[in-house]
Amino acid sequence: MPHRPARYDVLFEPVRIGPVTAKNRFYQVPHCNGMGRAFPSSMAAMRGVKAEGGWGVVVTEQCDVHHSGNHQREIRIWDEKDLPYLTRATDEIHRHGALAGVELAHNGSYVGNLESRTIPIAPSLKAVRGNLPITARAMDKDDIRAVRRWHRTAALNARRAGFDIVYIYAGHDMTLPVHFLSRRHNQRTDEYGGTLENRARLLRELIEDAKEAVGDTCAVAVRFGVDELMGPRGIGSEGEGRDVVEMLAELPDLWDVNLSNFDNDGQTSRFSDEGFQAEYVKFVKSVTSKPVVGVGRFTSPDTMVSMIKGGTLDLIGAARPSIADPFLPRKIEEGRFDDLRECIGCNICVAGDKASVPMRCTQNPTMGEEWRRGWHPEYIPPKDTDDTVLVVGAGPAGLEAARALGQRGYDVLLADRRRELGGRVTLESRLPGLGEWARVRDWRLTQLRRMPNVQLLPDNEITAEMALEAECSLVAVATGAQWRADGVGRSHSFPMEGLEGPAGTPVFTPDDIMAGRLPSGRVVVFDDDHYYMGGVIAERLAEHGCEVTFVTPDSLVSSFTQFTAEQKRVQRRVMEKCAAVHTSTALVRAEPGAARLACVYTGRETVVTADALVLVTGMVPRDELYTGLRAFGEEALGAAGIRRVVRLGDCLGPGIIAAAVHSGHLFARTLDTAITDETPYRRENVELDWDQPLPASSGGAWGRQEGQGHGR
Repeated sequence: MPHRPARYDVLFEPVRIGPVTAKNRFYQVPHCNGMGRAFPSSMAAMRGVKAEGGWGVVVTEQCDVHHSGNHQREIRIWDEKDLPYLTRATDEIHRHGALAGVELAHNGSYVGNLESRTIPIAPSLKAVRGNLPITARAMDKDDIRAVRRWHRTAALNARRAGFDIVYIYAGHDMTLPVHFLSRRHNQRTDEYGGTLENRARLLRELIEDAKEAVGDTCAVAVRFGVDELMGPRGIGSEGEGRDVVEMLAELPDLWDVNLSNFDNDGQTSRFSDEGFQAEYVKFVKSVTSKPVVGVGRFTSPDTMVSMIKGGTLDLIGAARPSIADPFLPRKIEEGRFDDLRECIGCNICVAGDKASVPMRCTQNPTMGEEWRRGWHPEYIPPKDTDDTVLVVGAGPAGLEAARALGQRGYDVLLADRRRELGGRVTLESRLPGLGEWARVRDWRLTQLRRMPNVQLLPDNEITAEMALEAECSLVAVATGAQWRADGVGRSHSFPMEGLEGPAGTPVFTPDDIMAGRLPSGRVVVFDDDHYYMGGVIAERLAEHGCEVTFVTPDSLVSSFTQFTAEQKRVQRRVMEKCAAVHTSTALVRAEPGAARLACVYTGRETVVTADALVLVTGMVPRDELYTGLRAFGEEALGAAGIRRVVRLGDCLGPGIIAAAVHSGHLFARTLDTAITDETPYRRENVELDWDQPLPASSGGAWGRQEGQGHGR
């Protein structure tokens, strides 16, 4: 067993937080997960695995205190009916010796209350966030008293559910306490508006109410965004952000500080480095004696120690690193640094939550599957067959399949046609801003090279005939996919006109760019993929000296990155790097020395000069090996000892890296990737409140009572 160097001992010191004590300095801050009250068993199991992994504190996502501030995809604590599944989460957390925290929240004008249909409330009259045609009404004094009452009741119910830490959430420009603080949201002229002391009144009252209600047994924490990165227009760490902390310094038991809004707090590795928030939050410890927790996508134990010893933080906060590796604290404690599965900062976890589905993780394929599939991030059942496995393709799917199969004890051959392993991860990590994505490859190769039962075979082009002679009973084809050069994608179902013939404008794909085959001069990048690839290709070409025109049929650049909380940064980067950006525009035809574009709404066409085209459209699987093996027929395969041939990752269905890793892990667990007749995971049961009768049918337009019928 490796030994932990003494310099990391500081990370395992207990920390007193009001009336409770965290066993170490590892603190899983509140984070959303797409599970919430729709998937409460998945939520509870996921939190429990974090506690098992050594996190001293595990906090829920935001927990709505009332139906008038209803964030539909989160958990809630409206009344005692919500306690059973919350208690299930605290039981899972406590079972492993961690403290359980809950982030109480009322979202005010951040939500439209589409479920409850209650008119939202706000400090002052305000249109709700986004494009919903809903206006939040200005709160009167009765509303303010009600909000205080709802929070107090929620705090009492949280204690009943077993929580040790109760949050007042004043961050991310999302909740009523911060809306009252903000001059943008609060134009009141009474004692809750005007001066900062007045605007902070509600936050102070909520903290005091919680302390009075549960402070004898539960710690009361404040989560506060100290800087909105808006300069004088918003809260800033050198202005009112600092003033608020100084004003309320000793009132809560803990300060959880970060940036606001979430797009700033949860920046991807494409736009920020580890510990990027330190410069904004480092002042907090100088103005309060209470413990301080902050985040910064911390994965390096040395960085964590520097945060503590340098006086920036008392507790190492993490959301995304705890998702990528729920056992990060335990691995550091045991000195197993090579086993740390570091977050790559891609925010696919955020995308799952924003899509209202159980979140997933590029690095950790078990995330979201702890309860429904029974997957554990560290443990996997030993092999239960006598199979030997040939995995062809050492990209993300093949690497994960070989790693997990090797962990199970299977004998595995992992072959790849390239000398350098990693497949698309190796290639894409060389594109602008994606360097940390190489961790997907590096962690798996580190694990594989320690496994005597796994043989790595780089620089080996495996043919169907060679696979027959490999003496393996399972063949997993993970040969990836290639980008199309014919323009077929979301906008074009058939090949684009003008791409054929030697006299046409040269056409490139992302595969060409990643292989170092770059165009020159005036280049049109047509992005019909809508995730990161079009933007980073454009950036790469601009760095190469090309004059880039960026074209996309969508109304936004890289629109899927709205889900990964980076779209505005992506679009700004593309607009800065490119000579021109055309949204809501399709490339409809290639012409010699030009590209014909058309508005997707009006069809109005324009022509732009182009020395080359780069098509970021669709992908097709490289499945020739799979089809070649299947062509031999079952009898020939059986005679060679092969009982199953499967496809993994992009070879099965081109997608994101996280999907490829999950596909490889699924194969390692089940030895197959085929669709089954039975649902392959557990589902939540719908609990009906049988004490409440269904409303009687009134007939008419809404239904007819038994026996009415139409009769004609």
